[in-house]
Order: sequence, then C-alpha cells, then structure tokens
Amino acid sequence: MAQPVKITIPSSGKEISVPTGLFINNEFVPSVDSQETLDAINPATEEVICRVVAASAKDIDVAVAAARKALETTWGKNVDGFERSRLINKLADLIERDQQELAEIETLNNGKPVKIARDFDIGDSVQCLRYYAGWADKITGQSLEVDNKAKIAFTRHDPIGVCGQIIPWNYPIQMWAWKVAPALACGCTIVMKPSELTPLTALKLSELVKEAGFPPGVLNTVPSLGPVGGAALSEHQNVDKVAFTGSTITGRKIMEAASKSNLKKACLHTIPVVISLELGGKSPHLIFESADLDQAANWAALGILYNTGQDCTAGSRVYVQDTIYDKFVALLVSKAKELVVGDGFDPKTTAGPVVSKAQYDRVYGYIESGKKEGAKVILGGEKRSGKGFFIDPTIFTDIRPNMKIVKEEIFGPVLSVGKFKTEEEAISLANDTTYGLGAGLQSSDANQCMRVSTALEAGTVWVNQYNVLNNNVPFGGKHQSGIGRELGSYALEEYTSVKAVHWNFGEKADWPLF
Repeated sequence: MAQPVKITIPSSGKEISVPTGLFINNEFVPSVDSQETLDAINPATEEVICRVVAASAKDIDVAVAAARKALETTWGKNVDGFERSRLINKLADLIERDQQELAEIETLNNGKPVKIARDFDIGDSVQCLRYYAGWADKITGQSLEVDNKAKIAFTRHDPIGVCGQIIPWNYPIQMWAWKVAPALACGCTIVMKPSELTPLTALKLSELVKEAGFPPGVLNTVPSLGPVGGAALSEHQNVDKVAFTGSTITGRKIMEAASKSNLKKACLHTIPVVISLELGGKSPHLIFESADLDQAANWAALGILYNTGQDCTAGSRVYVQDTIYDKFVALLVSKAKELVVGDGFDPKTTAGPVVSKAQYDRVYGYIESGKKEGAKVILGGEKRSGKGFFIDPTIFTDIRPNMKIVKEEIFGPVLSVGKFKTEEEAISLANDTTYGLGAGLQSSDANQCMRVSTALEAGTVWVNQYNVLNNNVPFGGKHQSGIGRELGSYALEEYTSVKAVHWNFGEKADWPLF
C-alpha cells in the first residue's frame, strides 16, 4: 500500500488527494518488510479518514541511509547557503499557495478550526521557513588571532548531519516547520517522524518538498508508532541528532536511547548538543491587583483555551491576588463561556475537539481527580453526549498545591485557579513545579514586572500577554521541560557543529623537544 487516496472535505464536498506511503528519496513507497498501517481519525466524528503506511525499524534504516547519502553528495557541504535559501523560500511559497487545502487536511485529522490552522499555524509556518531561509547564507564562524607572523585559527559551523525529528500531534504543521526550517538552513538532512495520530499533513508537505526541488533524501517522512519509529531513530548509529517535541516521559526515553547509541561515544557532556527536547509544562500565570483585569482575563482565557488546551505552554495554573480574586474569577468565567467548541469546519467554532479518544479519556480522568480531591468546579466538568472528542472549558477553584490537577500536565482545556496575598507568595507558587517551560504575569507596575519576570523559573516569560511566540525569539524550557532552544538564531546552534581549524604558515617544529 503506497497509493494516494482521495479524502472528502465535509464542509465543501471537495476531494483532496493525500499520499499514504513512506516518503523516502523523494518517492512515496511501501514498507520494505511490513503490512502495518496507521488509522488517521477525524476527532470530530471518530471516523477513519484513511490509512497510511506504518514504518518499521528497517524502513527507518532505509530512510537514514537516504539522508546520509544526500548529506554526502547533494546537500550538506555540497550546496552553498544561497541555494539552500532559494529552496527553502520556494517551499514557503508552495505552502502559502496551498494554505487552504493544508488547513482543511489539518482540521480533518487534528480537529482544530480551519481558520486557526490556516491563518495562525500555517501562516506562522510560512514565516518560519522564510526566516530561516534568510539565515541560510549567513552562518559564519570566527577568525581568531593566534600568532600574526606564523599562525591563524578559524572556526567553521558545519551541518551536524543526519537529523531524526519527532514531532507531536497538537501542531502538526507548525512543529514540522520549527524542526525542518533551521535544519535545512544549516545544511542538515532529515528523517521526520510525525505523530501516528496526525500523519496526513506531514505527508502532504513532503509532496511540496519534492516540488520545490530539494534533492532526493534531503527530507524523508516516516509515519510510525513511537515505540517503533521513534525508538529506531533515537537508537540509530547513523543519526547525528535527535530533535523531539512531546512528553517528558518520552523525552527521558529518547535521552536514554541516544546516550546508549553513537551519540554518547564522543563524551557524555556532548549529549545536550546532539539532542534537543521540547517537553511538557505546567505553566503559571500570575494576575496582580494593578493589572487591567479585562485584558488579563482575555490573556488568561487564551492561555488555557487556545488549541483546546493542547499546548505545552498552556497557562494551566492561574494565581490571582486576593484583593481582586472574586472580580477576576467572575470575569474569567464569562470569557471562557464565550468559547465555541465544535467541529472545526463550522465557521462559528473557535475551538475543536481534543485529538483522540486516549486524550479525551486522559483529560476527563484529571477532571474526576480534581473533583475527588476536593477542588470546586465553577465551569464545565461534564461530558457531552454524542460523537466526537469534545471537552468544554473546565475551571477549578479551591485548589491545593498537592492536587494532581495542579501538579501534572493535563493537555486539555482544564484550568486551576488559586490566590495569593503578596508578590513573594505568587513567585513561590509559580515556581513550585518540576517544569519550567512558560510563565506569565499581568501587572501595570513596571518595577514589579521586572522583578517577577526575573524571579520566574521558565524558559519563556510573558508580561501582559500569554502564548504569543515569534520566529526570531528563542523558545525552550528549563528543568523537566527540555533541553536546547527552537526558533531565533539560537536554533541554528542545535543543527551545527563547530570546527576549529589551526593553520600554521610560518612556525617550524623542533625535534626532539628537549
């Protein structure tokens, strides 16, 4: 099975051709040794959209070999930055051309509203590709003075090599762009494993990679189960780097597998260089009494309800100063009630279903846990009837720090709201977590904004906004939220290897030395 299939867009009846094979060496091919397939499911209807080839460990070997050959012959150091930039810009143009169609496939397979997929996720992905296309011919080293009369030293930033990239299901296209763009800009080749839940847009994007003119093997797409494809990439002796976005538990497994493979052989302290992990979060959002409460409620609602809460930076712990607590909570509830949760093809919908039955059951498991542990539900918390993995906004108050809903990442539209008296107490509550991905604060006191943003232990801190990212600003976490950075110039460091060259043009060696 490697033939494309026609899928029907419910809102228009339009048919779109979607590839179903593995994309290796610019061709869609069947597995070399397996008949296994993955079901792509519409989370709004629970129906199977189509089935795609599931890569085996041997297929990963074939894809890695293709990427290695391209690195050594038609890509890597064999293509200059101007050509890499031209091709990445061409790819961005093609994605922009097909923005509506890609958004419709994304909605069908992921559930998010078409407008959000098209205007936000894909719009940002096009910008991301163009941003890194601009970097492709500007990757430079240093010239270092050693001895002006006899020696010079300089550095080169070489492509790190073949990159295994493992992306999640919550932003299938955007996470693809975040990984692919800096890797291609640096001259790396890629074996991409999309989530087994949302493989369709990664396969469709692969068509555009070929159309853009990238040489065979530069980017290969291998949908598969995590314990198969993800494990094979992490353990592979011929993969130079693994980049992963997903859960902290899986991130630990990838780190362990990589440390036991070739990635550890140089020396242990190099592991953070060859692995980048963007993991989970339990991010705090602090609301101080000087804040513009209407705006603070808007940002807090966006922080937990955007993408149906399926966001690693979701502001899932909101702490409110006691003097404004009741007023703010009432305002926040009114904002959350305005969210329209429904089918992503309905133009009135502002949030879709969660991605799968497993995620649906996981989120409701946490809701039941919150109830049993004594938290108070002031909004939502009840299951809908009928088909689809729909979860309405749910807000808990009367929380305690040791509750599961306060400590653990839920990855759904579930918010815990607490209160504090002083700035010091707010910082303490915010930092009481094993994670460190994002944090936010709302305040009109400039001095307080500086003090608190400095004290918060997170890779990204938002002041008077939340969940807004920019392609030129680095993103990543601390503690159990990950290693390395994506976006901005910092991401280039994740895909380059610095080589020092010592060039002697005048010094003569004496021998023996003494």
